[in-house]
Amino acid sequence: MKKSILGVVRFVAGFAVLGLLVASAEDGMGVYYGNYFQGKHTADGGVFDQEGLTAAHKTLRFGTKVKVTNPETKQSVVVTITDRMAPNNTNMIDLTRRAAHEIGIEKKGRTPVNLQVEK
Repeated sequence: MKKSILGVVRFVAGFAVLGLLVASAEDGMGVYYGNYFQGKHTADGGVFDQEGLTAAHKTLRFGTKVKVTNPETKQSVVVTITDRMAPNNTNMIDLTRRAAHEIGIEKKGRTPVNLQVEK
């Protein structure tokens, strides 16, 4: 009995690890916050700053470091998740103006990006 339970636990744990590996990279649309949010509180309790390297995401935990890459220019920036996006938002990530500038999407506003969770 103990061997079968241990086998099931290992099986489930294996899928959990595989799920983390698969979920660690995403492709979707990136945008950046408007100036309206400057100085307002973020969902993690901090204060939003357009010059910081932070972002909002629908599900990633606060404090998660994410490498955001513009596939067109190959430019990347690492941001910290500090805010939440509405579940019905069709974008994948909402960046600060500085982060958007560093990957060359500030003037485009909305563009495809790749996210990779940093280990």
